[in-house]
Amino acid sequence: MEQSYDVIVVGGGIHGVGVAQAVAADGYSVLVIEQTSLAAGTSSKSSKLIHGGLRYLESGEFSLVRESLRERELLLKLAPDLVRRSDFYIPVYPATKRRPGLLRAGLWAYSLMAGVRKEVRHQKVPKAEWESLDGLTTKSLQAVFKYPDAQTDDRALTAAVMRSAEAMGAELVCPAKFAKAVVAKDEVETTIDSGGTEWTVSCQVLVNAAGPWASRVAERISPKPPIVNVELVQGTHVELPGEVTRGCYYVESPTDQRAVFVMPWKGRTMLGTTELPFDRHPSESTPTEEEVRYLLEVYAHYFPNRSIEIVDKWAGLRVLPAAKGTAFRRSRETQLPADREGSPRVISIFGGKLTGYRATAQKVMKKIHRSLPIKKPIADTRKLTLTAE
Repeated sequence: MEQSYDVIVVGGGIHGVGVAQAVAADGYSVLVIEQTSLAAGTSSKSSKLIHGGLRYLESGEFSLVRESLRERELLLKLAPDLVRRSDFYIPVYPATKRRPGLLRAGLWAYSLMAGVRKEVRHQKVPKAEWESLDGLTTKSLQAVFKYPDAQTDDRALTAAVMRSAEAMGAELVCPAKFAKAVVAKDEVETTIDSGGTEWTVSCQVLVNAAGPWASRVAERISPKPPIVNVELVQGTHVELPGEVTRGCYYVESPTDQRAVFVMPWKGRTMLGTTELPFDRHPSESTPTEEEVRYLLEVYAHYFPNRSIEIVDKWAGLRVLPAAKGTAFRRSRETQLPADREGSPRVISIFGGKLTGYRATAQKVMKKIHRSLPIKKPIADTRKLTLTAE
């Protein structure tokens, strides 16, 4: 380990390693500090989707959807071993809130934003095929739409991005805790704690990519950098025996009309996700009985003849803007507050989607370039392939 780096990143989740890859690709030295293991938090507890976010069209987040679709197509090319296209099905029943006309319009917009190529177009599933849809109930079924998105192994993708960064000189210290940082005029002195032993290294820019821990990390930086008013929202997933084989199902909860995904996952079926306000320490996140019951009731409603025996369950935390109303309706735009405009010494990442990690890293680089010395880039993250180990 060196005594000084151009950039130090706190957090080994997908956004932290994405920033490390971008920093290294631009020719800078970078150190990633991770307290437990890569993708130990939110980045391994997502819905495993690389998608544009069809439902974000409802809230008018068109730029986010367009960016996410662009990143989806790029990842399908760069990481064919880790990201694969999958069919998604949306069934429509009399009680379904989103009616066929609205769904058709949304899917057309989604296809247009993705480029209207054959592989990204949607279609209406013929009635003759309904019985083959993994036991989806056909009682009162009115229509089924199919559209393409993609799935990944989020933990494996995070590890692949870190390997890509390391191949260009990035370093990882793990397990190690970020203890504190002091921002001086010309550098940021960062103290790292590994097994009770502390040492200090310096950097030009400190990137706080600690996800649900980001606000807590900011408290240990002097002077304290600006933070965004956010809330943690827990999302639970459960795994059930037997795998849905046709693809993923985008169904609507009959109780509150939230979107719930039913997806194939390593020989099993995965359900997710919930949105439960969370006000404890991030390490205490765990599925509640209420969340599990909610998911199983949605599943049983649409797939009445499939097993609801729980094989596994887990919970992760999303960082969302603090606001009134349900988390389902809140913006998913990433926020990047910095300690000073123009040439920041500290920048934090609040929020963000798995799909957009590379684009977020590029936005971080754009903000911090003036704080770094001029160096020659050695690679372009739009062209760096990612492979499974």
